[in-house]
Amino acid sequence: MSDILSVGVLGAGSFGTALASVLLESGHDVTLWCFEDGHAAEVNAAGRNTRYQTGHPLPGIKATGDLSEACAGKDLVLFVSPSHVTRFVARQAAPHLADDVLIVCAAKGIEAGGETMDEVLREELPERLHGQLAYISGPSFAFEMLGHKPTAVVVASRDEAIAERVQRAFHCAYFRTYRTTDVVGIEIGGAVKNIIAIATGLCDGLEMGHNARAALITRGLAEMSRFGVTRGADPITFMGLAGMGDLVLTCTGDLSRNRTVGKRLATGMSLDEVTASLGGQVAEGVLTTASTRELALRMGVDMPIVEAVWRILYDGKDPAGTVAVLMGRPLKAERD
Repeated sequence: MSDILSVGVLGAGSFGTALASVLLESGHDVTLWCFEDGHAAEVNAAGRNTRYQTGHPLPGIKATGDLSEACAGKDLVLFVSPSHVTRFVARQAAPHLADDVLIVCAAKGIEAGGETMDEVLREELPERLHGQLAYISGPSFAFEMLGHKPTAVVVASRDEAIAERVQRAFHCAYFRTYRTTDVVGIEIGGAVKNIIAIATGLCDGLEMGHNARAALITRGLAEMSRFGVTRGADPITFMGLAGMGDLVLTCTGDLSRNRTVGKRLATGMSLDEVTASLGGQVAEGVLTTASTRELALRMGVDMPIVEAVWRILYDGKDPAGTVAVLMGRPLKAERD
């Protein structure tokens, strides 16, 4: 058991709820920040998240709609809002953060301008806090975490001592944490795997078979690694929990929202219809596809699966025809 910490969890969606539950199980004093009007009062009255993952109790949780209350005086603040609003939340939270607070980010995505969450937080938070930044990623469906199913993730910080402190803070009987100093690799793995999951969902929805799914996951891992290494990541990171681990889970698990997006697109639904069908949940891969494609083009990194998903999502291309284009690309060595 780690020392008892005062923790603010910024984001009351499914994953924020699950991580809040882990922190409660670890013995910490947890305040959950709810953005939606009236949500905090509902959580406090019910002792559970009344809008997301409603069947799981959160004993001891305190919820608030006041961001300053969730941040001020906290030992650890966890950013777990969708990636496209993390910059806004960080900007609003910055004035309320103590000098010695640990900052952990669990958002997985790349902004429209090409910035990873690490770059976003470094731009929005004061420099005095940059040495205390850490990131958490890995195969972790919220529903299973809330059911206390065994889960393993990785914590990344450029300062290994910070990673170790965060590792201890999140550790509990069913939630095992590893650590690394490869922040870039963790960020890229957590973002790009969602795009590959959309592709895999399309493959499954079109009933292309297990061979095709295995090929997509494997070649998706190659794209993720190539992209990450160009950005300065350690290639070994992509063999770990935030790379292969999260990729396999998101591409094969029925709880994956990104895989669900692909499967529903394969039925002929439009992107707007699919997004509406998620009931307010966010599939990070949809926006991350556009930002990753743009960044890959700027960097000159070949990412044919990402390109194919972008063409289906944003250029109206037919999924089956797009797969034919992928299969018809010029032959190459596997390592190229």
